[in-house]
Parts: sequence; structure tokens; C-alpha cells
Amino acid sequence: MLLTTTNSVEDYKIIEYKGIVSGTAVNVQKMTMTFNMQKYYDGVSQSIAEVKEQALEQLRQNAEKINANAVVGILVDIEVKSSEYLISATVTGTAVSIIKR
Repeated sequence: MLLTTTNSVEDYKIIEYKGIVSGTAVNVQKMTMTFNMQKYYDGVSQSIAEVKEQALEQLRQNAEKINANAVVGILVDIEVKSSEYLISATVTGTAVSIIKR
């Protein structure tokens, strides 16, 4: 499954638009008491990466359910609510069928 933020794929032709697909993931940030701010920021960065990958996997699965072999025009939206220790990611794109030119 090809995933891209662009609206087309070089050397491929879109033969069918299947529809809009999305994926969402939420992670509760594990807070550790530390005076080392770099350690805290590293933990937040790691959580963001994990949540984004989970959302992309859900998007991929949703595209496969409608027999798409690619998703184009992907938009990634990440929200960090530090007061609630929540990190969420939503990814949305257009599921398509593509063939090599």
C-alpha cells in the first residue's frame, strides 16, 4: 500500500477514486517526575511518533477494506493536550487504485 501526501504518484496513473479514508489514534502520555526537561520532550516526541504510526496503520487498513492500493493527499493532524496528558493524531486521505504507466 502506497501512502503519500501528494495528490499523484510519479509513474503511476490513478484509475479509480475509492473514497475518503481516515485513521485516528489517541495516547495518554506517561508522565514521569523529572527535572530533566530534555527527557520529558524526548518522551513527548516518542509518543507523537507512536500515535501517528497507529493512525497511519488504521488509515491503511481502512483503505484495504475498500480495495484501494494507495492513499493520496494525506493530511496529518496532531494535537497535544498537555493539561490532560493526551496526544491524538488524525490522518485523512483519498483511497485510490493506481497502476504503473
